Amino acid sequence: MATSRTSVSSRASRAEKKHPAYVFVVGGVISGVGKGITASSIAKIIQSRGFTVTAMKIDPYVNVDAGTMNPTEHGEVFVLDDGYETDQDLGNYERFLNITIPSGNYMTTGRVYQAVIDRERNLGYKGQCVQVVPHIPLEVVHRIKKAGKDADADVVVIEIGGTVGEYENILFLEAARMLKSEMPEKVAVVMVSYVPMPPKVGEMKTKPTQHASRLLNSAGLQADVIIARSELPLDKKRKDKIATFCNIASERVISAPDADSIYDIPVNFEKDNLGDTMLKLLSLPPRERDMAHWRRFAAHTKSVTEPAKIAVVGKYFDTGDFVLSDAYISVIEAIKHAAYHLDKKPELTWFSAERFEDGKELAKLGVYDGIIVPGGFGERGIEGKLNVIRYAREKKIPYFGLCYGMQLLTIEYARHVAGLKGANTAEIDAKAPHVVIDIMEDQRKKLEHGDYGGSMRLGAYPAVLKKGTIARDAYKKEDIRERHRHRYEVNPEYITRLTDAGLVFSGTSPDGRLMEIAELSREKHPFFLGTQFHPEFLSRPLHPHPLFVAFVKASTERKKKQKKDKGKKR
Repeated sequence: MATSRTSVSSRASRAEKKHPAYVFVVGGVISGVGKGITASSIAKIIQSRGFTVTAMKIDPYVNVDAGTMNPTEHGEVFVLDDGYETDQDLGNYERFLNITIPSGNYMTTGRVYQAVIDRERNLGYKGQCVQVVPHIPLEVVHRIKKAGKDADADVVVIEIGGTVGEYENILFLEAARMLKSEMPEKVAVVMVSYVPMPPKVGEMKTKPTQHASRLLNSAGLQADVIIARSELPLDKKRKDKIATFCNIASERVISAPDADSIYDIPVNFEKDNLGDTMLKLLSLPPRERDMAHWRRFAAHTKSVTEPAKIAVVGKYFDTGDFVLSDAYISVIEAIKHAAYHLDKKPELTWFSAERFEDGKELAKLGVYDGIIVPGGFGERGIEGKLNVIRYAREKKIPYFGLCYGMQLLTIEYARHVAGLKGANTAEIDAKAPHVVIDIMEDQRKKLEHGDYGGSMRLGAYPAVLKKGTIARDAYKKEDIRERHRHRYEVNPEYITRLTDAGLVFSGTSPDGRLMEIAELSREKHPFFLGTQFHPEFLSRPLHPHPLFVAFVKASTERKKKQKKDKGKKR
């Protein structure tokens, strides 16, 4: 009998995986209110019921990938293991699901059209008249199904960027309609809509959501669930009103008030039994939820009280009259993961690097436990960053440089310690007296041919760590693999002069050619370290990145030592 049950269960599992279920998450009213976090949370909830889940993002831009987009306009460019440059929401999916997502899970209008045109040029349509409809949405459906198959997934969660009613989203909504028509019992549509509460009115207004619902209907789709984003929880009257005018049951209107932490959101959704609702909509068997570890983590984020004050100095914070922290979202989340792991409350302050170019405001950084200079490109703010790095080195404030932050660490050290006056990067001044950061040889050839898009050193590469270094002690192993996104490297001609001056290259490529990590010994500085790669891309809420943990630990230990020293003086 046991063999029979196992056989039946195995056959059922195979049948279930042959036809995955699909969840489309679309936006209503306005963008930027949490569609990506909603998609991540729904995926997490379904995963917690024991199902295999993968997640996808569809961006309506004609850009082929996110690599050429300005971070102040679009937010962070997130790099996958296989080197594809994607929207920041792929980072949310990986963090929430604790999985590695492949490039096939990201598509843009440009990528889809490019694939269709390439196929037509290669006679892939066998002489058909290739049309926007149906061939573009059919290509989208093909990619969605392939992503599910490649992941052997029970459920694929697909986020469609933008909002309903936008001209550029029509073809993606048409793809969702086609898939819903093909398998109505295995496709669900979730609309994330903002429910405003104008201060002078004094109550929540559901009319924008009603209009968004009708726009979705005009695309041939009906929302199965409406996530109602608002400042405060929805009351029963507003839920009933949305249900009546949007043609869904009131229990499928899910209240999503502002949360202190994005990691609370899956827990909040489960208060409205969203998991049970999704399984019914997708014709999946009911299973017990298992979110104990996630719940403990979410609760822990609210219980810690001892602060870890970290300053993040970058160039992409300013967008008009506003500040956009999304340009460094993975860095910010990685700091949080590490701080919570160490029972600390992260207190982050971001500064535009240009503030520090004249050196007058550097003393303001003295109140922080640690300083991070994240990745970036170009000349703007570079002197400000170099001033910040020198201040952190001389004042013994823990410093963590990421990508460009590591290259600038090297330049600052070359100028002020190694005696290489005028040291610079070829990215800024190729004729500098000491080009300590130079373009990689293969990159030089690409730029000569104008090959910019998707052509950097991208994706996961191995590195080897030296014994007795901060990096090796943090990782607790010799061989690592991290994600990159750069064209420039430490110039091999200057490595000996830099190491003779005390800079330690604690991580290198396996062949020893590329410098992956630079640091100072603990005898010289509590934590002065930079990575050519982007460790933030691999940090997870329940599995913080070891270098971020080491950085936050060094930062808070320095603060303890300062307090202790002050006590002795008294």
